[in-house]
Amino acid sequence: MTATYSSLSLILLGPPGSGKTTQAEALAAAYQLPLISTRAMLEAEIASGSPLGRQIEREVIKRGELVSDRVMSGMILQRLDREDCRRGFILDGYPRTVDQAALLDTIMAELGRSIDRVVLLDVAEEVGVERLASSEEAEAIEERCRIWRDNAPALIESYRHRGLLLEVDGSRSGDEVRDSVLQVVGAPVGA
Repeated sequence: MTATYSSLSLILLGPPGSGKTTQAEALAAAYQLPLISTRAMLEAEIASGSPLGRQIEREVIKRGELVSDRVMSGMILQRLDREDCRRGFILDGYPRTVDQAALLDTIMAELGRSIDRVVLLDVAEEVGVERLASSEEAEAIEERCRIWRDNAPALIESYRHRGLLLEVDGSRSGDEVRDSVLQVVGAPVGA
């Protein structure tokens, strides 16, 4: 039986290689909510050949750096304002910094909503790097890990302080992690 939420706006956090996208896909299917992947949004912009897409590819993606907060917040606002997100969404890849989290809060307030839960997939950096080694360039992986190390502690603590953070051991098998994520997310909001 597939669970549905009357309302659920959920963020998945974790270091590079933690399995966020895999778990986001499982949550989206389980709760029948749209998966909002910032990576997919950026790749689509690049594929479109737009000036913004060319800039993103040239300056950011190939080096593993972050897209500017201005660009990301604009893309996120446009996506979350669509009809399919009215009941909620699963957000993968954003926010990555405390400043982005504040921008997301502003976006959500503008839309008359708020973030309900934040799931942290806790994985040692070495495990994540090993998982990514066959699919990405070492330099880009290192840059993504550095960005995570520099920004994650404050971001995690801010969500923990707000009582939104749920932690899952992401080093186990995908099925075990999925079961744990579904368990910590728990019963539908408003049920």
